[in-house]
Amino acid sequence: MCPHILSDRARRISITESIERYLQDKGKGRGGDGGNYRRNAARELARFAQWAAGDRGRNEWTGILPEDVDRDPTFQDLDERVFRAYARYLGGDRALKQNTIHTYYHYISAWCGWCANEGYLEGHYARRASAMAPLPEDDGRKPGDQQIWTPEQRHTLIRHVDSRVHDAIETYRTLPEDVDSLDRQRARYTILKAARDRALVFVIAYTAVRVGEILRDPNDPRRRGVQWGEISLDDGSMDVYRKKQQWDVASLPGPVIAPLRSYRRLMDPPTVQWPVFPTFDQRTLATLVQDELGGIDAIEGHRDEYARDFLVALDEGIHPPSITTDGARSILQRLSDEAEVDIEHPKHDYLSPHGGRRGMGEILVRSFGYTVAARYLDNSEKMIRKRYSHIEADELGELATEAINETDCI
Repeated sequence: MCPHILSDRARRISITESIERYLQDKGKGRGGDGGNYRRNAARELARFAQWAAGDRGRNEWTGILPEDVDRDPTFQDLDERVFRAYARYLGGDRALKQNTIHTYYHYISAWCGWCANEGYLEGHYARRASAMAPLPEDDGRKPGDQQIWTPEQRHTLIRHVDSRVHDAIETYRTLPEDVDSLDRQRARYTILKAARDRALVFVIAYTAVRVGEILRDPNDPRRRGVQWGEISLDDGSMDVYRKKQQWDVASLPGPVIAPLRSYRRLMDPPTVQWPVFPTFDQRTLATLVQDELGGIDAIEGHRDEYARDFLVALDEGIHPPSITTDGARSILQRLSDEAEVDIEHPKHDYLSPHGGRRGMGEILVRSFGYTVAARYLDNSEKMIRKRYSHIEADELGELATEAINETDCI
């Protein structure tokens, strides 16, 4: 690298400052403060900056500067040899999987390319062959993205959530006429929560939408969770904010309609802005109800009349927030345990949301081929072919076996 070319610009902005500007460019929402990519990239870029500066206190790694230089690294200190060293560091003794190493390095490489475009670096050093040479061979898989709900797992979970709703309704119906009103409300609350969980499971299992498209993402203010006004049960459709950053219509297949219709009837949401999958977290709801009704004194009467703050919110038309994507994972983990679903997976001990999406993709590819599956999954046919290449290999294997059997019979 030629230091004199970038010295003036490099002195005006530090590597750390450039990282923050890059994250703002890549972030979502007002000010670029939200988004999963920003959060994940921030973690890895902070790790890279710390590695570049070194840990001089323990003398384990002095960083990319000579030991006799006492300053923070600048862009003038970066070249392809630095990124080569970092690639080797990622593949060192950290026990990372091959695909994870590539994912982490990609965050650094993307930032490096941005720096080159902004004029902070002379070139995209991280993408050069010599820099990437120490990276292990990529097996093409994404970490944690390979679970697929089998038909047996799906049916086990579906039967369980159906049973929970039916049992809750039966319990409510058989309550004595003179039962305490709060006990009756607790029984109703149990029905609503079970119905919400069932609707969520059916949507994940059969629509193949990404949970980030229907639930709240705390890191992206645009993703506040699907609302009842965005669902048409008569048309079998649902408006969702897609991964490609635009609104689109997702299909609601037959198995999903009845659980959603029953759930809406039981919930009877006060407005079309009511979230389809509201949180039932007591602390969140207690704070919300208190704020909306004017403080702790204003809600004391309601607390005497209602067994749960969720029921206060429902009757008063106070909109609770949607559950988050992490909340959905917690729900599925609880339901998977309750249903005693047989799961053998190296990463997940429960039925993960994306496993439901991939399970539906498996059904569509086997039944209708890659083109239809790609349209339903809101993805490119090239990506679907890559993700479900095992199906084509299986089908080709069957054709080869049939050809061999016919030949051997001659």
